[in-house]
Amino acid sequence: MTKQYRITLLPGDGIGPEIIAVAVDVLKLVGKQCNLELSFEEALIGGAAIDATGEPLPAETLTICRNSDAVLLAAIGGYKWDNLPRHQRPETGLLGLRAGLGLFANLRPATILPQLIDASTLKKEIVDGVDIMVVRELTGGVYFGQPKGIFQTETGEKRGVNTMAYTEAEIDRIAKVGLETAQKRQGKLCSVDKANVLDVSQLWRDRVIAMAAKYPDVELTHLYVDNAAMQLVRAPKQFDTIVTGNLFGDILSDAAAMLTGSIGMLPSASLGADNPGVFEPVHGSAPDLAGEDKANPLAQVLSAAMMLRYGLDEPEAATKIEQAVLQVLDQGYRTGDIMSAGMKLVGCRSMGEALMKVLKKEN
Repeated sequence: MTKQYRITLLPGDGIGPEIIAVAVDVLKLVGKQCNLELSFEEALIGGAAIDATGEPLPAETLTICRNSDAVLLAAIGGYKWDNLPRHQRPETGLLGLRAGLGLFANLRPATILPQLIDASTLKKEIVDGVDIMVVRELTGGVYFGQPKGIFQTETGEKRGVNTMAYTEAEIDRIAKVGLETAQKRQGKLCSVDKANVLDVSQLWRDRVIAMAAKYPDVELTHLYVDNAAMQLVRAPKQFDTIVTGNLFGDILSDAAAMLTGSIGMLPSASLGADNPGVFEPVHGSAPDLAGEDKANPLAQVLSAAMMLRYGLDEPEAATKIEQAVLQVLDQGYRTGDIMSAGMKLVGCRSMGEALMKVLKKEN
């Protein structure tokens, strides 16, 4: 029996349309191979939405996303919109999408692929075998706390304010995701905070400890965020699963990403309780590469695989895509960001063609 899924596509800005086109071709082929009927509907977000409607997240886009089974997002932003007021910038649209869909948990893997170990800027013995999952709280913390803004003081001086705030319920639900993710991996969870100076982090630590009592099979440890950043570079293999707040997770997940050699290789999943999840590469829109056929589409393709696995519960189709990526890398194909001596330099479209060739052959 054919399974039917509705997927919202958000190409966004910069290289977004190029890389999402590769992912859609791959999804269509794998869908046929796995007896999945995938229908796609595009919607506007980010700079493209600003240009067309004047706002970074049109109400129509949020409605389309809510009515789908999963959302595949490419990239947003660019120099063109950097000087707009904060509420009109592309990044505000992304925050609004996460809040509008109730996506409170972001899963970002950082796994060293044997084919790309030499692409890492760290020594081989440091990164060989690294397999980290960062679980980041996504809809609370300093990005959403109130009050926030730039205010005029009584002396006439401007004062910028952002509030880092978490409720017990917000901490408990992300701790649950972190603990359950650790259960499925190596059973080790490191909670990252700044409890030595921040009251909100002390509450975070107290609640994570309380939640961990329900998961005796998970080994829980704690690190302050500054130490965690240092340890990620010094000895990354000590980590299995990391759970942390919005701001700290934003920074640490990018640091973990670069252990792999290129942020262009890494996917992510943003999940909630009831609404569809959003699946996107962790890299930016790379406006300097837009239209040059130089972008690496593999993170977008792997995001599509995460969508199949975590969003649609179709692990067979996800595995097909993941294995195809590994085979293409085994064949020596590389985009510029992961290029090394002796490999075959290709562009975005050619990388997609190589993937399609492997998938057709393996079927």
